[in-house]
Amino acid sequence: MFHRLLITVFATLVMCQALLTPGAPLQAQQQNRPPRPQPLGKGATFERDAASGELRAPRDETATPAPDSAAVLGAIRTRVTLVQVASVVTAPDGTQVRGLSARDFRLFEDGVAQEITSFDAAATPAGIALVLDASPSIYRELAQMRVAARSLAANLAPADEIAVVSFSEEARVLLPFSKNRVLLDRVLDSKNLTRVEDTSRSNIYQTVFFTARELFRGRTGRKAIVLLTDGQDSSLNLTWDPASASPLPGAADSQLAFDDVARELGSDGIDLFIVSTESRPRAMTEAWLTAHRGEMLVSREAQRREIPHYTLYLAEMARRVGGQLYFLREIGNLGEIYRRIALTINAQYSLGFYPSGGTARPGWRSLHVALAEDARVPAGSQVMHRASYYVSAQ
Repeated sequence: MFHRLLITVFATLVMCQALLTPGAPLQAQQQNRPPRPQPLGKGATFERDAASGELRAPRDETATPAPDSAAVLGAIRTRVTLVQVASVVTAPDGTQVRGLSARDFRLFEDGVAQEITSFDAAATPAGIALVLDASPSIYRELAQMRVAARSLAANLAPADEIAVVSFSEEARVLLPFSKNRVLLDRVLDSKNLTRVEDTSRSNIYQTVFFTARELFRGRTGRKAIVLLTDGQDSSLNLTWDPASASPLPGAADSQLAFDDVARELGSDGIDLFIVSTESRPRAMTEAWLTAHRGEMLVSREAQRREIPHYTLYLAEMARRVGGQLYFLREIGNLGEIYRRIALTINAQYSLGFYPSGGTARPGWRSLHVALAEDARVPAGSQVMHRASYYVSAQ
């Protein structure tokens, strides 16, 4: 009887302690509660520098100068110091080659060999932003997003951070970068993920631009955007004329252009993995893309081959900044595509170098990563990496 009384008293004390502990269960609930969606890039304005052609946020002459201009929203990166190049080595059977070291690689900028001063074999956590087109044209594919995003998260390292952005005419951050997988699950289960706006507009490249500029600001290490879209952009007025990718002349020159998006990704080293919900154009084979990897893909030849220009612009962006273009209808399973992307990110080697020629000359610079002659890899292995990076004039 006495023992039962002691047990009862002990249980009562435990319950009282739980009740008296300030906010313990509530705190856990709040940590896993999906945040309120936040607008992305809303109200942002820019002006174009006449000398460099780059977009910058207009300067407030009355404001006190910030100690670090790169921390100001919309500021272009000031200078390139350490350049990091994410590279993946693939064996002839399609598997990723792991276990390599810096001595297994050779790195070139504009054809000049560079010293690899830093090396990371996927040890540093990565930041991955899921950017999801929620326009009515791809509503059916959004139903697969929950399973697909979980497939991506399951194949990433626990320390990797994931953000979620949804867009059509407007872009919203559903989840800032977080390692909390419970919170990610709740965001994926929320109605915000599949809420389709009553609009036919889809501002794809504008959303990618602000995702890179606002969400990735100040982040280091491996960075990637995973974009799900049909490619039919409403904001940039892209046409079969390659000049439509460049800034508009005259009074409209401060409007965002395709080139500005590429510069933003290229200056920050953000890989772009694109999943097109369209079918792969018959003429856009991997061999064709490889044969044209050194030139603008939007061309008269591509038009004669009846490749849709909006699909070409997706491939062109991936060509310029690094990454890959997948076709959902070719593979058939969005979860499988996301799994492949996660495995690619997890197999990346990050090669860092300080350009031997300095960083005074702004503009695009070519990159080439090769395997050393004595590299410990299967014969016929290849290296996938971004072909260039951008040095800002600011």
